Amino acid sequence: MKYIESAKSGECLFCEKSRSRPGKKNLVLTISERCLVMLNAFPYNCGHLMVAPRRHVGTMSGLTQIEWLDLARHLSLSERVLKKAYGAQGFNVGINLGRCAGAGVLGHLHVHVVPRWSGDTNFMSTTGGTEVLPEALGCTYGKLKAAMDEVLAGTGEGPRGGRRGSKKK
Repeated sequence: MKYIESAKSGECLFCEKSRSRPGKKNLVLTISERCLVMLNAFPYNCGHLMVAPRRHVGTMSGLTQIEWLDLARHLSLSERVLKKAYGAQGFNVGINLGRCAGAGVLGHLHVHVVPRWSGDTNFMSTTGGTEVLPEALGCTYGKLKAAMDEVLAGTGEGPRGGRRGSKKK
């Protein structure tokens, strides 16, 4: 809610991030021709990722088939990375479309990938409405970036840590 209720700069977060290079400062793990994967700056759990198309599109029906396929590929990649880096045992995966559905970034579809572990809920979030993260975002980024690079290197999908597929064929 802190993010949803805060004043926004006017520029779309995902459009801005999709023009940058992956890095700890901007929390972007990887960028392809059509999608990006980044850490959520206001996570529910360590490793909470967001996967978004690079094109500014606000609805599922607005995505092209190629964008859907690339989004699905990056969701699968995110699952593998979170299992490798954190041993995630399960995942909450979801899309919030519209303010009333809880979307913090309106107008740009993005998918949340939240890693889960058996018994990971506690009294702080259940009764106190407070999230406690055992790790700073910079440390989380380092672990996930290393796992991302390793997974991408194993798939042959492109150079480690850079833009993959950014040249149009």
